[in-house]
Amino acid sequence: MSDPVVRAEGLSRFYEVGGGLFGKPREIRALSEVSFAIPRGKTLAVVGESGCGKSTLARVITMIESPTAGRFSIDGVEITPDRWDVHRDAVQIVFQDPYGSLNPRQRISAILSEPLKINRPDMTRAEREAKVREVMGLVGLRPEFYDRYPHMFSGGQRQRIAVARALMLEPRVLVLDEPVSALDLSVQSQILNLLLDLQDRLGLTYLFISHDLSVVRHVCDEVMVMYLGRAVETGTKDAVFGQPRHPYTSALLSATPVADPARRKERIKLTGELPSPLNIPPGCAFAARCWKAQDRCRAEQPELVGDGHKVACFFPEGG
Repeated sequence: MSDPVVRAEGLSRFYEVGGGLFGKPREIRALSEVSFAIPRGKTLAVVGESGCGKSTLARVITMIESPTAGRFSIDGVEITPDRWDVHRDAVQIVFQDPYGSLNPRQRISAILSEPLKINRPDMTRAEREAKVREVMGLVGLRPEFYDRYPHMFSGGQRQRIAVARALMLEPRVLVLDEPVSALDLSVQSQILNLLLDLQDRLGLTYLFISHDLSVVRHVCDEVMVMYLGRAVETGTKDAVFGQPRHPYTSALLSATPVADPARRKERIKLTGELPSPLNIPPGCAFAARCWKAQDRCRAEQPELVGDGHKVACFFPEGG
């Protein structure tokens, strides 16, 4: 296996909220001690419920926000805030909303050439136009779209524009934050196939964030399941989908529709409330909703352990 392009060690991101004039601020632990590595040309999928820390992880890896603790590197070079301007073009992001992420007052030509104006000041106008048209062709946009506005396109076409913008600086890593969740099913498959084709042709490395496990199963090589800011299970796609070990992963998979009317699935319905990120209980954060929880789970926090297929659980599925 090739050396990892992205390596993260103990990434954490905390926020202070509230407090008022005389009160003490409280801390939200949006991301806690997350570690992973993504080899070149591979896809790591990050899955979990809303509020589990997926989008916070995306903002940290794309250098929109700095981590509170931990570190990460790209191609072996550690990324620190004082060096972000040097490495930011190595990582780009495609957002969930293909319309909200595009400026409605700018033509597509201006939207796509803006990264070049900012980061490639030596390029001439003709060189920028040539580059824009080249990348438009790469993502399946016709030449006559060059001077149109975002409102003149369908949702799938807008997401192709967003992908093209992310590719303008020739990044090595793309962070895909729910890139198809706002699209119709038929368009989702087109965008996913485009992303897979681009990965194969350009050797891109993906951090793919999604709550849709059926989509994740189609595109990823490895999976990281998160719950309240922590990774609770990691492993290859086949291992996690074939033999889930954390009860939370089993519950997520049981809620995923299967296109086979002859196959019966038993839905695992979680009981209890999702703990507040302002007041995460001691021990395992999932214990209040877990049907396997025991006294140890409420007193100690399990570590993510294992050989290849890792799980943070004292009583994992399958023993």
